[in-house]
Amino acid sequence: MRVALMIEGQEGVSWEQWVALAHAAEEARLDGLFRSDHFRSIVRGDPAGSLDAWGTLAGLAATTDRIRLGTLVSPVTFRRVSILAKLVTTVDHISNGRVELGLGAGWYESEHQAYGLDFMTTRKRLDELDRQLAEVTRQWTEAAEIWPKPVQRPRPPIIVGGTARRRTVAAAVAYADEYNSVGGSVDEVRGRKARLDEAARVAGRDPLRLSMMIGCVVGRDETELDRRLADFRRITGGDRPPISGTVDQVVDHLREYEQAGVERVMLQHLAHEDTEMVTVLGEVAARLP
Repeated sequence: MRVALMIEGQEGVSWEQWVALAHAAEEARLDGLFRSDHFRSIVRGDPAGSLDAWGTLAGLAATTDRIRLGTLVSPVTFRRVSILAKLVTTVDHISNGRVELGLGAGWYESEHQAYGLDFMTTRKRLDELDRQLAEVTRQWTEAAEIWPKPVQRPRPPIIVGGTARRRTVAAAVAYADEYNSVGGSVDEVRGRKARLDEAARVAGRDPLRLSMMIGCVVGRDETELDRRLADFRRITGGDRPPISGTVDQVVDHLREYEQAGVERVMLQHLAHEDTEMVTVLGEVAARLP
């Protein structure tokens, strides 16, 4: 199982913090750094906010050498599809082929209201997801009038996320390389994997890779863990994230998800000021070859 870092960029992450997190992820030998694509805070509240996701990733692409970089996920309501395709292509060139596009229908109505964006209905957003997936793929591959093409061939990897409901599964099977399961118990994720595999079989294509985005707090010992859980409670008001424990405990938990079919996990780190936990996540990753 590959392990990547997931940062909620809308929670007031400064550029200096982005650079520190990316360098820590590289030094920890994590698979990648993924970030949300939201414009307004969800957890910490105003005045926390977000630097633009693709602008941030372009900067990080120039300051890193190895880690994969991408969004989980960019809403189709934020950008015209040609602009999105050009942004991803640009980051792919800057990073020399390390970018991935996570694309979704969007869900956070408050940020759309604040920035004057059309939220549309759920059905229209899902229709737009299908349209943008098709057009991004066309522009990156067969469109003879659009240059340059991405560095990665035949195109950068595409991720569609959700809880394996019909519309997102169909979109992923038609256009994506990977389906990202958002949270869920081991049994729930196993069921999502079965639905994805069946949809791929019916469509006559190879199974999609299954990844998972889930909250995590980890410490080398109970004292360090308790300190980080206190930070988590302060930030979120919740008790603890779905995955928490010492390195041994987190590794054991993630192995259960691996047995359920998860090939890559993006561990959500909400206390972005704590770059040392990124180092500890590297210790977890080293145990999950």
